Amino acid sequence: MLRRLLAPVLFLASLAACAQPATPPPTAKPATRPAAAAPAPRLGTDYEVLPVPQPKYGVGRIEVAEVFSYRCIHCAEFQPLINTWKKTMPADARWEYVPAVFGGSWDDFARAYFAADILGVHKKTHDAAFKGIFVDELIKTGTPEEIADMYAKFGVDRAKFLGTMQSFGVTAKLNRARQFALRTGVSATPTIIINGKYRVTATRDRGFAGMLATVDHLIARERAAAPKATPAQASK
Repeated sequence: MLRRLLAPVLFLASLAACAQPATPPPTAKPATRPAAAAPAPRLGTDYEVLPVPQPKYGVGRIEVAEVFSYRCIHCAEFQPLINTWKKTMPADARWEYVPAVFGGSWDDFARAYFAADILGVHKKTHDAAFKGIFVDELIKTGTPEEIADMYAKFGVDRAKFLGTMQSFGVTAKLNRARQFALRTGVSATPTIIINGKYRVTATRDRGFAGMLATVDHLIARERAAAPKATPAQASK
């Protein structure tokens, strides 16, 4: 299996180290569904089966959990494809963002995600954070104070945001995300975990669109393997 390497973010070496696909993502958005004649994803190359199934990060439906980081330029490149894919996401699937907690400033960016979620501003700031970091270059060192300054530019109360980043609730969420990544063997971003059973990463020949094609394949597999409801259960 092609292994992706952690690589420096291009605009600032100190803000670096996310998983880099073997080739740059295409400039045009590729389809997020495989063509009818496309080969099935390859076990051991496009995805791996976890040795022991792990508890899901959330509750309900078929879980698609992306372990990502705001400091990862490849996660930023992947995000537009995710936005397109989610518009036609199967009704029996659920997307979860799980920020990577790998230490150092990775943890502060993870705290930013959780703080935005707690304050109810995640939907309006998620894509904006990627743009602020990699396009507008609002982050130079990645300190909590600098991150709060960036969120203030998104219309979020700076003091409240900074305080929430350091709160007990965010620390608890941080520990949960760390344990999820450890249990599922995630060591690079972006990585997708399907239902606590499969680990999906990008490969040279399929790229980010291929990751989502693999997600579709594994969702269908989980759906087929799910116990069928009896007529009595279906009528409830």
